[in-house]
Amino acid sequence: MPTTAKAHTIDELTEQLANATLIVLTDYRGLRVADLQDLRTNLRKNGGEIRVAKNTLTRIAAENAGITGLEPFLEGPLAIGFSSEDIVGFSKSLSDFARMSRILTIRGGVLDKTFITAEQVEAISTLPSKEVLQAKLLGLLQSPMARTVGVLSGPSRSVAYLLQSRADQLGETAMAAD
Repeated sequence: MPTTAKAHTIDELTEQLANATLIVLTDYRGLRVADLQDLRTNLRKNGGEIRVAKNTLTRIAAENAGITGLEPFLEGPLAIGFSSEDIVGFSKSLSDFARMSRILTIRGGVLDKTFITAEQVEAISTLPSKEVLQAKLLGLLQSPMARTVGVLSGPSRSVAYLLQSRADQLGETAMAAD
């Protein structure tokens, strides 16, 4: 029977694992506390969080949250990153930190209850941000409408140019007669 503190930690981990869209398992061995604090600050900006947890408690919490397949990666020191908002920004921050520090290593992750490899976490970090994707989608949706408006307004624009040209021509004729 776990102590009340461990039971509380398991409950917190279970809730975080269940609510997270992306979970990233990292090896933080050799990181200084100041570096870990900097990482936490960067991840919070993207709606993420990282937490150091005991492997046994993580295993129990994962089972409670319905996540399977983590057992091979629950060895040695483990820090778990959670993100439920901007998974691209979160994975980008984590991957950038891992590249810069050369100490933190990404072991793998879980995306919507499906296990992904470290390479797949890295691939997520190379995706454009949510705002860029929304802007591209909006451009794709607006493009056919703008073209349709251009095509439909073409004949009326041609008639307007023709009438203006005729008015200019009649004005020149009237000036020449004077």
